[in-house]
Order: sequence, then C-alpha cells, then structure tokens
Amino acid sequence: MEECIFCNYNPEEIIAENKLAFAIMDKFPVNEGHALIIPKRHFPFFFEATEEEIKAIYSLMHEVKEMLDIQYEPSGYNVGVNVGYYAGQTIKHLHVHLIPRYKGDVENPKGGVRNIKRALVEYDG
Repeated sequence: MEECIFCNYNPEEIIAENKLAFAIMDKFPVNEGHALIIPKRHFPFFFEATEEEIKAIYSLMHEVKEMLDIQYEPSGYNVGVNVGYYAGQTIKHLHVHLIPRYKGDVENPKGGVRNIKRALVEYDG
C-alpha cells in the first residue's frame, strides 16, 4: 500500500516489534508516551484481524506498557481502537492506541472512554 503511512513506516521509529506487529510513538500524542501498536499486514479494521494477529498485538501492547511504565511512570492507561469512519478512524490500517494517563491530566477522569462522545461534543461545540 503505497499511500499507507503505517505500511511505509520508518524502521528507525519502531520502539518494539514481534513477528506480526510493531509499535511506534504517536506523532500527535494525546499524552506523553502515547504509543501505537500496528499489525504488519495491511487491513483497515480490528474485526478483520486474525486470532494470531490479535495475540501478537496484545503481547506487544504488554511489552510497550512495561517500557512506558519505566520511562513515564503513568498513573493509568487508556487502550483504544477506532473502527470505521463514524468511530473516528482516519487511517485505514488497524492500529491500537496505548495512551498513558496521569493524575491531573483531566479535571475528572470518571467514565474514561465512556466520556469520548461527550468530549467530542464539547470539542466541536
């Protein structure tokens, strides 16, 4: 896929990888340490991943979390996948966001990912 930014990644940007997936730091991070876990095979949606790819992504996510725990010492994490246009997916290559969260990075973190819709309304509003 010539136009896919994840299929044409810079190998020097990889922070961890295994046989089926690799991890890079997000170029537009939500918080310090925001990483992306990306399958090597090009396909757009989470539900198209094979069981083996999901296991590889999951394993790599744990490896990257350990790295982020040491480097950034976050207070928590959000893990997210956007599936489809109406869920906000803009890059048509599956990627999983691993976002470190820090005490005080938002006024009230209650609800976590459940607050995405409200936050978007407030952002657009």
